[in-house]
Amino acid sequence: MNPNYPDANLQIRELQEAASTRKLTITVAGAGTESDLVAAFATLVQQGAEALFTANDPFFISLRSQIAALAERYAIPATYHAREFASAGGLMSYSADTADAYRQSGNYVGRILKGERPANLPVMQSTKFELVLNLKTAKTLGLEIPPQLLALADEVIE
Repeated sequence: MNPNYPDANLQIRELQEAASTRKLTITVAGAGTESDLVAAFATLVQQGAEALFTANDPFFISLRSQIAALAERYAIPATYHAREFASAGGLMSYSADTADAYRQSGNYVGRILKGERPANLPVMQSTKFELVLNLKTAKTLGLEIPPQLLALADEVIE
């Protein structure tokens, strides 16, 4: 997580609550600058992390290639909040379909331009999500993706 990101503590709290229901232990490693990434991964390795999940933060998206490379170097399977990570070499991502979200935004703009008041428009959340799997990274990590998960994937990177 990026300690400089305003939403970071909320995201970590929600992740810890979800983990506690499954009796999982969360190790939080902070990285607020690019140079902090190596130290954050060293902390994860030292703590025996078995998997990685990055907090949702534009800063991390800008460093997606470096983060994916570090996860591969330290052999930590990782799932990410944006498809760009899987495209950059990350193991997998599960996220809202960006194109669908932009379409919804366009519909809102159209309604406003036709005279509807923004305050009268309902709050909408994404309803379309996509799972992207990177089989090249899975092979590098020595992981076999179960056929059931492959069948659910919206995109498989080979």
